[in-house]
Amino acid sequence: MIGNIVNTIAILIGGSLGLFIGDKISESLKDIVMQGLSLAVLLIGLKMALQTQNMPVVIFSLVLGGIIGEFLSIKTNLDRLGDWIESKLDSESEIAAGFVHTSLIYCVGAMAITGAIQDGLGNPSTLYSKSLLDGFSAIAFSSTMGPGVLVSAISVFLYQGSIALLAGWSQQILIDPVITEMTAVGGLLIVAISLNLLEIVNIKVGNLLPAIFISIFLVYLF
Repeated sequence: MIGNIVNTIAILIGGSLGLFIGDKISESLKDIVMQGLSLAVLLIGLKMALQTQNMPVVIFSLVLGGIIGEFLSIKTNLDRLGDWIESKLDSESEIAAGFVHTSLIYCVGAMAITGAIQDGLGNPSTLYSKSLLDGFSAIAFSSTMGPGVLVSAISVFLYQGSIALLAGWSQQILIDPVITEMTAVGGLLIVAISLNLLEIVNIKVGNLLPAIFISIFLVYLF
Protein backbone atom coordinates (compact mmCIF):
# COMPACT_ATOMS: atom_id res chain seq x y z
CA MET A 1 0.00 0.00 0.00
CA ILE A 2 2.97 2.31 -0.48
CA GLY A 3 1.20 4.20 -3.26
CA ASN A 4 -1.77 4.95 -1.02
CA ILE A 5 0.50 6.13 1.78
CA VAL A 6 2.36 8.46 -0.60
CA ASN A 7 -0.97 9.79 -1.92
CA THR A 8 -2.18 10.52 1.62
CA ILE A 9 1.08 12.26 2.58
CA ALA A 10 0.96 14.35 -0.62
CA ILE A 11 -2.48 15.68 0.29
CA LEU A 12 -1.36 16.46 3.84
CA ILE A 13 1.74 18.30 2.64
CA GLY A 14 -0.11 20.18 -0.09
CA GLY A 15 -2.97 21.02 2.25
CA SER A 16 -0.57 22.27 4.92
CA LEU A 17 1.20 24.52 2.41
CA GLY A 18 -2.16 25.87 1.30
CA LEU A 19 -3.15 26.69 4.88
CA PHE A 20 0.20 28.45 5.38
CA ILE A 21 -0.27 30.76 2.39
CA GLY A 22 -4.02 31.12 2.84
CA ASP A 23 -3.74 33.89 5.44
CA LYS A 24 -1.48 35.83 3.11
CA ILE A 25 -4.05 35.94 0.30
CA SER A 26 -6.70 38.67 0.17
CA GLU A 27 -10.37 37.71 0.24
CA SER A 28 -10.94 39.04 -3.27
CA LEU A 29 -8.06 36.92 -4.58
CA LYS A 30 -9.40 33.88 -2.72
CA ASP A 31 -12.79 34.43 -4.34
CA ILE A 32 -11.42 34.52 -7.88
CA VAL A 33 -9.18 31.51 -7.20
CA MET A 34 -12.17 29.57 -5.85
CA GLN A 35 -14.24 30.49 -8.90
CA GLY A 36 -11.47 29.30 -11.18
CA LEU A 37 -11.11 26.06 -9.23
CA SER A 38 -14.87 25.55 -9.29
CA LEU A 39 -14.96 25.87 -13.08
CA ALA A 40 -12.07 23.40 -13.34
CA VAL A 41 -13.93 20.99 -11.05
CA LEU A 42 -17.03 21.41 -13.23
CA LEU A 43 -15.03 20.45 -16.32
CA ILE A 44 -13.54 17.41 -14.55
CA GLY A 45 -16.97 16.28 -13.40
CA LEU A 46 -18.55 16.67 -16.83
CA LYS A 47 -15.72 14.75 -18.49
CA MET A 48 -16.16 11.91 -16.01
CA ALA A 49 -19.97 11.89 -16.28
CA LEU A 50 -19.92 11.71 -20.07
CA GLN A 51 -18.01 8.42 -19.93
CA THR A 52 -21.20 6.52 -19.07
CA GLN A 53 -22.19 3.66 -21.34
CA ASN A 54 -25.38 2.84 -19.46
CA MET A 55 -27.56 5.84 -18.66
CA PRO A 56 -30.21 3.88 -16.67
CA VAL A 57 -27.50 2.83 -14.22
CA VAL A 58 -26.56 6.47 -13.61
CA ILE A 59 -30.17 7.61 -13.23
CA PHE A 60 -31.27 4.84 -10.88
CA SER A 61 -28.02 5.06 -8.89
CA LEU A 62 -28.65 8.73 -8.16
CA VAL A 63 -32.32 8.16 -7.29
CA LEU A 64 -31.75 5.13 -5.06
CA GLY A 65 -28.55 6.55 -3.59
CA GLY A 66 -30.31 9.81 -2.79
CA ILE A 67 -33.14 8.00 -1.03
CA ILE A 68 -30.69 5.96 1.06
CA GLY A 69 -28.56 9.00 1.84
CA GLU A 70 -31.58 11.04 2.89
CA PHE A 71 -32.85 8.21 5.09
CA LEU A 72 -29.42 7.89 6.74
CA SER A 73 -29.00 11.69 6.97
CA ILE A 74 -25.44 11.37 5.69
CA LYS A 75 -24.98 15.10 5.10
CA THR A 76 -26.18 15.93 8.60
CA ASN A 77 -23.81 13.39 10.11
CA LEU A 78 -20.91 14.69 8.03
CA ASP A 79 -21.71 18.22 9.18
CA ARG A 80 -21.69 17.01 12.79
CA LEU A 81 -18.32 15.35 12.19
CA GLY A 82 -17.02 18.61 10.80
CA ASP A 83 -18.39 20.55 13.77
CA TRP A 84 -16.73 18.09 16.16
CA ILE A 85 -13.38 18.46 14.39
CA GLU A 86 -13.76 22.23 14.42
CA SER A 87 -14.38 22.17 18.18
CA LYS A 88 -11.25 20.10 18.72
CA LEU A 89 -9.17 22.40 16.56
CA ASP A 90 -10.79 25.54 17.95
CA SER A 91 -11.34 26.57 14.35
CA GLU A 92 -13.99 28.77 12.76
CA SER A 93 -13.45 27.29 9.31
CA GLU A 94 -16.10 25.34 7.42
CA ILE A 95 -14.33 22.02 7.80
CA ALA A 96 -17.30 19.86 6.84
CA ALA A 97 -17.70 21.47 3.42
CA GLY A 98 -14.02 21.22 2.54
CA PHE A 99 -13.88 17.66 3.85
CA VAL A 100 -16.85 16.39 1.81
CA HIS A 101 -15.98 18.27 -1.37
CA THR A 102 -12.33 17.33 -1.60
CA SER A 103 -12.89 13.75 -0.37
CA LEU A 104 -15.18 13.15 -3.32
CA ILE A 105 -12.87 14.86 -5.79
CA TYR A 106 -9.88 12.79 -4.64
CA CYS A 107 -11.67 9.44 -4.22
CA VAL A 108 -13.96 9.26 -7.24
CA GLY A 109 -12.62 8.29 -10.61
CA ALA A 110 -10.89 5.55 -12.51
CA MET A 111 -7.45 6.69 -11.37
CA ALA A 112 -8.32 6.21 -7.69
CA ILE A 113 -9.97 2.83 -8.22
CA THR A 114 -7.58 1.22 -10.69
CA GLY A 115 -4.59 2.81 -8.97
CA ALA A 116 -5.62 1.31 -5.63
CA ILE A 117 -6.09 -2.14 -7.19
CA GLN A 118 -2.66 -1.95 -8.85
CA ASP A 119 -1.15 -0.75 -5.58
CA GLY A 120 -2.55 -3.77 -3.78
CA LEU A 121 -1.04 -6.00 -6.44
CA GLY A 122 2.39 -4.40 -6.01
CA ASN A 123 2.38 -1.66 -8.65
CA PRO A 124 2.00 1.82 -7.08
CA SER A 125 2.91 3.81 -10.21
CA THR A 126 -0.62 5.09 -10.91
CA LEU A 127 -1.07 6.34 -7.36
CA TYR A 128 2.35 8.02 -7.54
CA SER A 129 1.06 10.06 -10.49
CA LYS A 130 -2.20 10.75 -8.67
CA SER A 131 -0.21 11.91 -5.65
CA LEU A 132 1.37 14.71 -7.68
CA LEU A 133 -2.01 15.88 -8.96
CA ASP A 134 -3.70 15.66 -5.55
CA GLY A 135 -0.80 17.31 -3.74
CA PHE A 136 -0.71 20.38 -5.97
CA SER A 137 -4.50 20.71 -6.03
CA ALA A 138 -4.57 20.43 -2.21
CA ILE A 139 -2.46 23.60 -2.03
CA ALA A 140 -5.09 25.54 -3.96
CA PHE A 141 -8.08 23.93 -2.24
CA SER A 142 -6.86 24.38 1.34
CA SER A 143 -5.81 27.99 0.74
CA THR A 144 -9.44 28.79 -0.02
CA MET A 145 -11.48 26.05 1.71
CA GLY A 146 -9.49 25.62 4.90
CA PRO A 147 -8.41 22.61 7.00
CA GLY A 148 -11.21 20.33 5.78
CA VAL A 149 -8.91 19.48 2.87
CA LEU A 150 -6.42 17.95 5.31
CA VAL A 151 -9.16 15.82 6.87
CA SER A 152 -10.02 14.46 3.40
CA ALA A 153 -6.65 12.69 3.44
CA ILE A 154 -8.24 10.25 5.91
CA SER A 155 -10.99 9.46 3.40
CA VAL A 156 -8.43 8.86 0.67
CA PHE A 157 -6.35 6.57 2.88
CA LEU A 158 -9.33 4.48 4.01
CA TYR A 159 -11.04 4.32 0.60
CA GLN A 160 -8.02 3.48 -1.54
CA GLY A 161 -6.51 1.37 1.23
CA SER A 162 -9.63 -0.80 1.45
CA ILE A 163 -9.56 -1.41 -2.30
CA ALA A 164 -5.82 -2.14 -2.20
CA LEU A 165 -6.15 -4.62 0.68
CA LEU A 166 -8.88 -6.43 -1.23
CA ALA A 167 -7.08 -6.09 -4.55
CA GLY A 168 -7.74 -9.65 -5.73
CA TRP A 169 -11.44 -9.47 -4.91
CA SER A 170 -11.70 -5.88 -6.17
CA GLN A 171 -10.13 -6.82 -9.48
CA GLN A 172 -12.88 -9.40 -10.03
CA ILE A 173 -15.78 -7.18 -8.91
CA LEU A 174 -14.65 -3.77 -10.18
CA ILE A 175 -14.53 -4.73 -13.83
CA ASP A 176 -14.24 -2.05 -16.53
CA PRO A 177 -18.02 -1.45 -16.96
CA VAL A 178 -18.38 -1.02 -13.18
CA ILE A 179 -15.49 1.45 -12.98
CA THR A 180 -16.95 3.37 -15.95
CA GLU A 181 -20.36 3.82 -14.32
CA MET A 182 -18.92 4.52 -10.86
CA THR A 183 -16.82 7.22 -12.49
CA ALA A 184 -19.84 8.64 -14.34
CA VAL A 185 -21.99 8.79 -11.20
CA GLY A 186 -19.13 10.31 -9.25
CA GLY A 187 -18.58 12.80 -12.04
CA LEU A 188 -22.13 14.08 -11.67
CA LEU A 189 -21.60 14.47 -7.94
CA ILE A 190 -18.46 16.46 -8.68
CA VAL A 191 -20.54 18.65 -11.01
CA ALA A 192 -22.92 19.18 -8.09
CA ILE A 193 -19.99 20.18 -5.90
CA SER A 194 -18.84 22.75 -8.45
CA LEU A 195 -22.34 24.24 -8.61
CA ASN A 196 -22.37 24.48 -4.81
CA LEU A 197 -18.94 26.12 -4.80
CA LEU A 198 -20.15 28.64 -7.38
CA GLU A 199 -23.19 29.24 -5.11
CA ILE A 200 -25.59 28.56 -7.97
CA VAL A 201 -27.57 25.94 -6.04
CA ASN A 202 -27.28 24.07 -2.75
CA ILE A 203 -27.28 20.35 -3.54
CA LYS A 204 -26.97 17.95 -0.61
CA VAL A 205 -24.07 16.05 -2.16
CA GLY A 206 -23.41 14.09 1.02
CA ASN A 207 -26.80 12.40 0.79
CA LEU A 208 -26.05 11.35 -2.78
CA LEU A 209 -22.79 9.55 -1.92
CA PRO A 210 -24.40 6.06 -1.75
CA ALA A 211 -25.16 6.40 -5.47
CA ILE A 212 -21.53 5.60 -6.28
CA PHE A 213 -21.76 2.21 -4.62
CA ILE A 214 -25.31 1.49 -5.79
CA SER A 215 -23.96 1.72 -9.33
CA ILE A 216 -21.84 -1.39 -8.72
CA PHE A 217 -24.92 -3.55 -8.14
CA LEU A 218 -26.92 -1.93 -10.93
CA VAL A 219 -24.24 -2.63 -13.53
CA TYR A 220 -24.54 -6.33 -12.81
CA LEU A 221 -28.34 -6.08 -12.66
CA PHE A 222 -28.65 -4.35 -16.03
